[in-house]
Amino acid sequence: MAHSPLYVKALPLQELNDVEAIKTEVGTGNILIVRITPLAKKSVDETKLAITELTDHVKSIGGDIARLGEERIVITPPGVRIWRRETAAAEASIPAASFREETLRGTG
Repeated sequence: MAHSPLYVKALPLQELNDVEAIKTEVGTGNILIVRITPLAKKSVDETKLAITELTDHVKSIGGDIARLGEERIVITPPGVRIWRRETAAAEASIPAASFREETLRGTG
């Protein structure tokens, strides 16, 4: 069975209407690097609204979203996680045995 190719795409967020196109792209499995500066220069409130809408959507489909510097965000589809230094450090500080025990007991 042939799989359709997945892409890493760079897209600008120029207006609030661009949110739907971004949702569609991540829904098809693409990884997106979104430049938020064009919209942020026009309206900080619309930028916050767009990012909130994208965050809610991406989390609802099992994807991931993170800030990438001052001007960009990265959005990944389900099955692709963004490595975060804080997450990696927190996971490393939990001994694997105690994590498994807590999970088995339903407390983790």
